[in-house]
Amino acid sequence: MVLRPLGLGDLLTGVPAIRAVRAAVPGHRLVLATTRALEPLAGLIDAVDEVLPAGELEPLEWTGPPPDLAVDLHGRGPLSHVVVADLHPRRLLTFDSPGYPGPAWYPDEHEVRRWCRLVAEGLGVDADPDALDLAVPAVPPPVTGAAVVHPGAAFAGRRWPVERFAAVARHLAAAGCDVRITGGPAEVHLARAVAEGGGLGPDAVLAGTTTGLELAAVVAAARVVVSGDTGVAHLATAYRRPSVVLFGPVAPALWGPPTRIRDGGPLHVVLWHGDGTGDPWGADLDPALARITVDEVVAALDGVLGQRSRMASKSTACRSSGSWAE
Repeated sequence: MVLRPLGLGDLLTGVPAIRAVRAAVPGHRLVLATTRALEPLAGLIDAVDEVLPAGELEPLEWTGPPPDLAVDLHGRGPLSHVVVADLHPRRLLTFDSPGYPGPAWYPDEHEVRRWCRLVAEGLGVDADPDALDLAVPAVPPPVTGAAVVHPGAAFAGRRWPVERFAAVARHLAAAGCDVRITGGPAEVHLARAVAEGGGLGPDAVLAGTTTGLELAAVVAAARVVVSGDTGVAHLATAYRRPSVVLFGPVAPALWGPPTRIRDGGPLHVVLWHGDGTGDPWGADLDPALARITVDEVVAALDGVLGQRSRMASKSTACRSSGSWAE
């Protein structure tokens, strides 16, 4: 049993550790306890045999026998440790906290490496932090080869201004890209504002029209993704799609994408002008995120798309033929 009932980004950063747990107990059935909303996406992790719907820090509705192994990938404890301990597993793996011996928790450790280290030290197996890939959903994406612009974030502190996303969308459209604005049902108004400001038609708005699996399929088939520090950025990492990620209150050293090189340049570009002291749950735009300019984002996009100038973008970036896959 592996506990990870958090958000999309949390689930995806936990994938390498989940794979390492599978390697440690290859003959066992691996059950992942995560939120009901993430159940379809959790099914794309090849190490997972079964998904158990779970709420954050709530008792698990597990009717099977006590598991041979229970792993807390939720937090440092002890509240989350109790959730897995109450299953009475034969073995329990958690970070060290009162009453729960285990590896030490380091607050300045990258989220992916933290959970990999827990499993590696606790179970004695190798854990590859770059094993972040997901299976491509079986559902067909509503569009392929799109420049995906994702303006939403769970909290306003991590939400770059609408008018700046609109300017980026306008630049991508002028370069010949098929620009699509993604988001959840609560972000439709935000996506429409970006599309309108970017001079795009209503068909450019995918927000509120896609399931979680369809959104994953769109990202898996995307030409490029630009977003804030949110779950869609982690989808771009999982599917190895070129991306530009805008960080504000949280340091990319804690949650940023891995360093990957493609065609001589970075596959994922992170923009950040902060010091890591911001509030990721803030109700107002984080000052570090506000310092990121449209010109910086446009230049980064031109770079990951293989563009050397804005003039060249019209003929080289988004009108190339062939497969979108690497």
